[in-house]
Amino acid sequence: MRQRMVVVEGSYAVAHAVKVCKPHVISAYPITPQTHIVEDLSQFVADGDMNCEYMNVESEFSAISALIGASAAGARTYSSTTSQGLALMHEALFNASGMRLPIVMTVVNRALSAPINIWNDQQDSISQRDTGWIQLYAEDVQESADMLPQVYKLAEDEEVLLPAMTCMDGFILSHVYEPVILLEQSLTDEFLPPYSPEFALDTKNPVSFGTLADPGTYTEFRYKQEKAMGVALKKIEEIANEFKDVYGRYYGGLIDEYALDDAEIVIMAMGSVVGTIKDTIDELRSEGEPVGLLKVRSFRPFPVDAIRSALKNAKIIITVDKNISIGKNEGALCTEVKACLYNTDIRIPVIGIMLGFGGRDIPMSTIKKIINKAKLVEKGIYVESEIADLREDLA
Repeated sequence: MRQRMVVVEGSYAVAHAVKVCKPHVISAYPITPQTHIVEDLSQFVADGDMNCEYMNVESEFSAISALIGASAAGARTYSSTTSQGLALMHEALFNASGMRLPIVMTVVNRALSAPINIWNDQQDSISQRDTGWIQLYAEDVQESADMLPQVYKLAEDEEVLLPAMTCMDGFILSHVYEPVILLEQSLTDEFLPPYSPEFALDTKNPVSFGTLADPGTYTEFRYKQEKAMGVALKKIEEIANEFKDVYGRYYGGLIDEYALDDAEIVIMAMGSVVGTIKDTIDELRSEGEPVGLLKVRSFRPFPVDAIRSALKNAKIIITVDKNISIGKNEGALCTEVKACLYNTDIRIPVIGIMLGFGGRDIPMSTIKKIINKAKLVEKGIYVESEIADLREDLA
């Protein structure tokens, strides 16, 4: 496997993965730090390496709107964006999901303004969690690339038909150079079938998408979106295993466990911070500390049963969020995990920590500080003011 690795920028690995998935239409607007992805794709098209319509548009809202039309006409589509660009798409994200259009988009996570900040946190994609898009979060560059054919296969499944975001941390993953295995065209052709939707705009057979739904029918549309998310939840694991059968490596699924079997203190996180947490766990394990990691890859759909099963032996849970629900003083993963454990036999304290805003570094020393505070909670010395003090300290 190492013999097949090449050292490339994270954005290039993602663009190459998009290329071998053979989208018919790409539409995007440049915004840091996702711009390198669409620049590389533009170059592929200009060089004749992709048979694709590449659309230059005047904004991110235009980019997603163009793909809604293209997808409704039966095209496999792609875009990438970040931060304010994703926020500008907000209205149309609901349209894409409500019309059941399997658009795929890479979100290169970046902080939202104001104040202006171009560095990484996950507030942008988390702010879109209720738009009806599948959301998967990558730990490293290889995973960011390998997610793409999997998510195309998932989104385009006739029992799913939902748009999907693959999320990667800006700069930390998008601009880093790492050894990766670039997706092979022949294997991708074997894994990902051509997109041929049952329903599409056709002048010879006219149909309508996204027309008026009165109070007598609107609820049913939302119900079917939720049911489709439930189907996607089951298929994510299946598709990950199919990917492994074809490519010989496993990058997919709902969650990942690391040193979790006998862990009493469990950290939960999404994205590139997982790598730092693993290094911290390795060091603490060598000192006899029973610490483990539960990585959440699929945030939407949220893997409730898988998380409950993975946490059943834990004594304390720490959620690490690179986002905040202002007014609740809590991150999205923390809120989801608490809801996941509510009304079950699992009675485990959950400590929600929010950090890394605007690209602030998260060193191993910070993870250790959080774990030391969790030890007090595990011993029953839980004082909300102490957790508040820890949050203030980390801020």
